[in-house]
Amino acid sequence: MKNQKGFSLIELLIVVVIIGIIAAIAIPNLLAARRSANEASATSALRTLHGANATFQASVGKGNFAADMATLNTNQLIDKVLADASTAAATPASKSGYLFTYSHADKSSTAPSLFDVKAAPESGASTTFTATGTRYFLISEEGVIYAASVPTGACVIDATTRAVTVCAPLNN
Repeated sequence: MKNQKGFSLIELLIVVVIIGIIAAIAIPNLLAARRSANEASATSALRTLHGANATFQASVGKGNFAADMATLNTNQLIDKVLADASTAAATPASKSGYLFTYSHADKSSTAPSLFDVKAAPESGASTTFTATGTRYFLISEEGVIYAASVPTGACVIDATTRAVTVCAPLNN
């Protein structure tokens, strides 16, 4: 009988099964870490937009917030990637899996200038493994970040009272 060296078919199948089990455990954790990183990036972008708007209002805005995110980019207060992630852009690009909706109102003789920015996961209302985020976010001129889970729906802010519904303040 010959002295054969190498692995048998059974041994190779056992190794493949072990690798499959490890992958089944690791992949969901990897996707959850990616969604968490996307959400952290979205909240950071909202803080950046709030600071950029405060700077714009105090410097070149003459008391008004910027009309859109492109204006903030033109004045070199935010980068092009964030400005392009606006849903108002001709072809919106996401920033870390989130799209940003910007709205504003100029000051009047009876009301101050207002703005708010909403961040929604690019994947929409998906809670599957393809989801880019599991929460919606909102920030307005007051500087508090609000969040709501995807099944609850996007944050809503009243244009007159500035009361936020659907979302709760983010504890940070």
